[in-house]
Amino acid sequence: MFVEAIQKVSPFTKPVRFISRSYASARVIPGTATFFFINEDGYALTCAHVAREIIRAESLNQNYTAFRQELAQLKKDGRFSAEKKHAERRHELTPERTAQMKVSFDGVKGLKSFSINLSEKHDLALIRFDCEPALHTGHAVFLKDASGIQPGKMLCRLGYPFPEFSNFTYDEKADDILWTAEGNRSTPFFPIEGMITRHIAGADGKISGIEMSTPGLRGQSGGPLFAENGLIYGMQSRTHHLHLGFDMKKEKMILHGREEIVNNQPFLHVGQCVHVNIIREFLDRLHVKYYVGDSCENAEAVNA
Repeated sequence: MFVEAIQKVSPFTKPVRFISRSYASARVIPGTATFFFINEDGYALTCAHVAREIIRAESLNQNYTAFRQELAQLKKDGRFSAEKKHAERRHELTPERTAQMKVSFDGVKGLKSFSINLSEKHDLALIRFDCEPALHTGHAVFLKDASGIQPGKMLCRLGYPFPEFSNFTYDEKADDILWTAEGNRSTPFFPIEGMITRHIAGADGKISGIEMSTPGLRGQSGGPLFAENGLIYGMQSRTHHLHLGFDMKKEKMILHGREEIVNNQPFLHVGQCVHVNIIREFLDRLHVKYYVGDSCENAEAVNA
């Protein structure tokens, strides 16, 4: 059902790759999120909560660099341990706290800088990449008439929930996490279909979101929500958990030939997506070019 749509959407839908480590650990943790390009000028959309992590990475790294520079100035004498603890407190470095985070954008070549505009209310972020010609192909075409977004319609989301890349390491001598030339550089996209179940409205009663019958997976945040023709209906934002009420408490069941006591509290995990009209209003406020149409082949530019 969505084979051709995925072929249209995947070339401009890319992963944000994260690597991080806590202060007391040398273990590097990989993670992913998703963004997608909306025009040929280096503009892309993702979630505000993803963009906040991108911004947070810079402050974490600056803080840790300052901490290491401070340590390098300390004398290696009997007071070193106490002075180090003082420095850790000043820089709020506890064993479990994330000390470093590095970010990499697929589909972006020769990145010089980037800027971010946030809409916290609707979990939207616009990224403007200053880079060489993009490695992505094409751009999103948003649904022109949103009146057909009704419960019962099947849609699909695309993103990068499973970080399989391994081109990173911890350099013990430099006390730093690094991207490397070795290892797997890619991570596969993953589509997940679902049915529109309900509209989501804000406190003012205005429809701002689309609820889906299946969850958006971790790492798919910022990925496009689209129909079988490839038109973009929205963007995956978060997953909501609905308690089903079929609780089981200390139920006796036979499992693998043995009687076991089972406890279970089932939930339905539903995806929540930003509505295409909210996305378009956001881009209009920023006067950013994007494309709309009743098909991907019949698209017109807005704010051009």
